[in-house]
Amino acid sequence: MDSKFLPEINKTELEKAQAASDFQAIFDIFVQPLHEEMYKRRDFTFMDELSEGQQLLLSYDYVRMQVLQGGFIQFIQNGYVGLLLNMPEWLHQLGAAEVSKVIDDVLKVYVLNRELLDKSTTVEEFAMLYQELKEFEQLDDSFQHLDADTVKLLAEYALQHPDLFAVIK
Repeated sequence: MDSKFLPEINKTELEKAQAASDFQAIFDIFVQPLHEEMYKRRDFTFMDELSEGQQLLLSYDYVRMQVLQGGFIQFIQNGYVGLLLNMPEWLHQLGAAEVSKVIDDVLKVYVLNRELLDKSTTVEEFAMLYQELKEFEQLDDSFQHLDADTVKLLAEYALQHPDLFAVIK
């Protein structure tokens, strides 16, 4: 699907990040306008207007923000599990088989524990989920270990296909 939203990206800023081989900065340059538009609209239906590549960048960044802070349990409890549904296939297509498997495994653990993970929790109950669902510990660790390489891969993909992500000026 083509994007109905192509933000403008500053060419000089992008070239500077490329020259420094700063893949985190390149990733941020492509994903930040998507976050800004999502924030303006305050509606996840905005995702429907994005290309698959844009959806992947934005979804992956939501995963990163949550998982690197509080793990997949936090991510799921905050209501973002729907962002994972297409991610394993998209990541696999880009050659990120390991992180694709991690996300697929997260979905499997989620399905097996859906009732527990979907219910509203108190702070104490939320904290207990980490004790009850130890299988997420390894998935959190694997995701963290693979994150830098995945960001690099996504940044390189965006650089190779910039017209799918933005208008560079």
